[in-house]
Amino acid sequence: MSDSTSRPALVLFAAGAARWPHWEGPLRAALKAAGVAADLVTEAAPEEVDFIVYAPGGDTPPDFTAFTRCRAVLGLWAGVERIVTNATLSQPLCRMVDPGLTQGMVEYVCAHALRLHLGIDAQLRAQDGRWNHAAPPLAGERPVAVLGLGALGTACARALAGLGFPVMGWSRRQKTLPGIDCHQGRQGLQAVLSRAQIVVTLLPATAQTENLLDTETLGWLPHGAAIINPGRGTLIDDAALLAALASGRVGQATLDVFRVEPLPPDHPYWGHPRVTVTPHIAAETRPATAAPVIAENIRRGLAGEPLLHLVDRQAGY
Repeated sequence: MSDSTSRPALVLFAAGAARWPHWEGPLRAALKAAGVAADLVTEAAPEEVDFIVYAPGGDTPPDFTAFTRCRAVLGLWAGVERIVTNATLSQPLCRMVDPGLTQGMVEYVCAHALRLHLGIDAQLRAQDGRWNHAAPPLAGERPVAVLGLGALGTACARALAGLGFPVMGWSRRQKTLPGIDCHQGRQGLQAVLSRAQIVVTLLPATAQTENLLDTETLGWLPHGAAIINPGRGTLIDDAALLAALASGRVGQATLDVFRVEPLPPDHPYWGHPRVTVTPHIAAETRPATAAPVIAENIRRGLAGEPLLHLVDRQAGY
């Protein structure tokens, strides 16, 4: 419920005019269901705003200084690299973790892991009338590494383990997850990559993770290993990956995110025989499942309760 001064909370939707028609209804319904009295608007005097619902490229100016009453900036995206370093942002910042986004990522990662594991691409190419009976190994014989064990990485690691893959996890901070062989640090990264036949990258974009997969670390992979990157384009050194593909060190790369999006038509990833490009579709923030997360954080902010998915500014995620 709103504070005892009793004016409805003023919630500024600053995620772009194109998104507003898709979000207005779900947000209003979620606020009502959460018992939050709120005015949801797309324009307001900055000093009157209590919460900002934000996405980069929206309508909020990059200077947050004028939003003196604002209790929190609530992001619509899982990634916050385009706002977290903003020096004018003194308000708490929350990233988006919602069931629909998580489920979408799990489905994408599991589908492409199984596609690579079962050799489906080769089967689709081999419709030539020749009967080549060669069964793939079972999942238990195919180690998978998940780099990044946040909400999305943890969900994917658990789902892959549930399919029978031996799953290794790597994160910046030590994690303990039942059924997942967890590692950290540079030595841990080498241990994980040296055993992985499939690598899934789900790390945030930070100075520490940029070009994490470069010539050296890609060289740790077993020959012919596959990469699935639905995380961030900056995680991979593109030139190093192309060289690893050429040498056969990397057998296949499925890439959903890139340094420049849309991926330029002349980029060598397009048309590469062992690269699959998908247009940043692995996980989408869906209004129906994400709006309740926004509403719950507004309720918490008004009630003085801890916010969900609060960003660690120093860590960058």
